[in-house]
Amino acid sequence: MTDTNRIEITGTGLRCADVVRVARRSASTELGADAVKRAESSYQLAVELGAKRAVYGRTTGVGANRHTVVDPESADHHGLRLLRSHAGGTGEPLPDDAVRAVMAIRLNQLAAGGSGVHPRLLEVLQTALRVGALPHVHSRGAIGTGDLAQLAEIALTLAGELPWAAGDLDPVAISPGDALAFISSNAATLGEAVLAWHDLSRLLAASHVVTALTFCALGGSAEAYSERVHAARPHPGAVRCAAELRRLLAGVAEGRRLQDPFGLRAFPQVQGPALDAAAAVEHVLAIDINAAAENPLIDVETEQAYHHGQFSTAYVALAFDQLRAALHHVAELSTARLGDLVEPDLSGLPPFLAEGPAGSSGIMILEYVAHDALGTLRHAASPVTLGTAVISRGLEDHASFSTHAVRSTVAGTAAYRTVLACELLGAVRALRLSGTQLPDTPLREAFRLADGGLPHIPEDHPLSAEIKQAERLLDRLAVL
Repeated sequence: MTDTNRIEITGTGLRCADVVRVARRSASTELGADAVKRAESSYQLAVELGAKRAVYGRTTGVGANRHTVVDPESADHHGLRLLRSHAGGTGEPLPDDAVRAVMAIRLNQLAAGGSGVHPRLLEVLQTALRVGALPHVHSRGAIGTGDLAQLAEIALTLAGELPWAAGDLDPVAISPGDALAFISSNAATLGEAVLAWHDLSRLLAASHVVTALTFCALGGSAEAYSERVHAARPHPGAVRCAAELRRLLAGVAEGRRLQDPFGLRAFPQVQGPALDAAAAVEHVLAIDINAAAENPLIDVETEQAYHHGQFSTAYVALAFDQLRAALHHVAELSTARLGDLVEPDLSGLPPFLAEGPAGSSGIMILEYVAHDALGTLRHAASPVTLGTAVISRGLEDHASFSTHAVRSTVAGTAAYRTVLACELLGAVRALRLSGTQLPDTPLREAFRLADGGLPHIPEDHPLSAEIKQAERLLDRLAVL
């Protein structure tokens, strides 16, 4: 992957960051020649195996129809019937970036060579990504045991039976056996998951910067972030967080207090688990986006078809449940620091950082907004993995609901963005009022960006627009 604008699709080594770049159009894909050869070998083996023995979804029905033998004379029609019957998604359409992520992930999974689909399906997916053709994909219809409805919609679009949402391509034939092989994937959930992981990771990076700004406004003690302190209890996320704060706060003066409130003093211990949870999510996703997880697995090396349960996404669901729980703790600390900023005993500034006549409210309302968003995040953090589903006449008796875990993470991320934006507004206002000299680190650039991007209006005024501006600024702060 030497060309930074082009990502080779080989079935191995695709990174979450690569998917994000394809999804958001900063990079394109190139299907590797070996991947096409691998797919061709898998396809030929699947045809041979289907002529000798029962192969689920190729020579049989699916789900509770698994023992129903398909008439070989109508096998091609069986594939189209399967796609038509399963293309029953509903809800809002997936955003364009999510659809591109789905297509890139499914292309890479097929390139791993375990599905047995005809190589032309890989080539048409690659073409669609290159020319910007996008299927219309509904958001609702998956429970964590395969995104059958969404992928059936994509397959029928490729076959010319459903209209394209953007662009257009000539229809491609669906070979006998291609139908289940193409839709036997969680690529839609994984596409949304990768984008959710990326967006939340950016916010967690911005959290270090915002916390450091609040630290300077409150005259915090950097002793809590000492390398010696964290070497004594070296949880990876906490160590990383403390190192980030040392980088941002290098050269700050001694703190005002012997011990700071928890929002500052315990930040690495609370932010650390969220960083570790995000890293765990990335690890799980990196495995799944490179996985030949189709059921059955057409294994060229052993020349066998293996029936299995790789459609289960318990790893994804549980990883995101943990991430949201950790994020809620991080958000609680942000609201606590906002409370510290409006408290004169801690800030040395007027109550609520007000600048107008006596009784002015300043940024009082930001605490209400932040706690409203925190309440939303609290609900989004509830685990989705405590329930299940029994479907297909009792045969399929477990579901991870990973799709819902991902979408709860998207909702929680949006709520946390608001929480952190409220803290950023408070920190910038406090720094303006106090005239605190910031260390000559990226933190100074962070304040310059925030000071230039947020208006300074001394008198009481509506803060809604400034909250939105602060939310947008967070992505810029994340990369400092």
